[in-house]
Amino acid sequence: MSAVEKKIVKAPPLAKQVQAALAALEALSTKRDRENLARFGITAKSALGVSMANVQTLAKTLGHNHELACALWDTGCYEARLLTAFVAEPARLTPAQMERWSRDFDNWAVCDTLCFFLFDRVPCAWDKIRKWSSQRPEFVKRTAFALMASIAGHDKEAGDALFLEGLSLIERAAKDDRNFVKKAVSWALRRIGRRNQALNHAAVALSARLAASADATERWLGKGAHKELTSALVARALSSKKLTKKATPNAAPKRAAESTPKKRAAARPAKGRLRAKV
Repeated sequence: MSAVEKKIVKAPPLAKQVQAALAALEALSTKRDRENLARFGITAKSALGVSMANVQTLAKTLGHNHELACALWDTGCYEARLLTAFVAEPARLTPAQMERWSRDFDNWAVCDTLCFFLFDRVPCAWDKIRKWSSQRPEFVKRTAFALMASIAGHDKEAGDALFLEGLSLIERAAKDDRNFVKKAVSWALRRIGRRNQALNHAAVALSARLAASADATERWLGKGAHKELTSALVARALSSKKLTKKATPNAAPKRAAESTPKKRAAARPAKGRLRAKV
């Protein structure tokens, strides 16, 4: 019997795996973490109160298991849906699943976690961004720009053309005054403007146009992004990137797809707490 066959034989039925995961989450829940949900503006129909750090720790013990991830999602439990982001297998995630899950999003934390740790590893991510950026449901539209921001920060290989297109989508959505949408649009604009000098110039030009708009939401978006993207801090960061690139002309580019899930998770924020994007 092969190692794979032995693993299949030893694995408990899916229903028992789900029950065990939910029981583990319940054991990790605390009153403080339940109270933090309201503090961070997270509204969830079914929540236990488990910190992100503990969700990630549990995910490591479960490993990648796409069937389990799908079953966890279907429970509707807030923490189980966070767990889905770390347990799902990106190579097996289908466009149809992305569509269904995005329609289920009912808070910014689940939306951002799936974008940050799962959706941005899927080849059809930009197709979804294009589609979702023009849709009306608040969290579906947020997903488009949270995903854009995630890719802008994580994909070291993507060319500027994709992000210039992203700036066009940002400008088109800039009048949407809903809190969870406009904060994600702002996040995407700032992330794109931090990638390199060329995209910074394009993002600064867009933010200046928005800052001069008669529309209040566009002005808010433009002024905030323009202040950040023209700051000395961002200028130094971009200059450092440029110098590093010149210093290592023969270095092979680091592909986002080549980094392991553990390395990518370690390089990202959200260790111990969610960063409120609301």
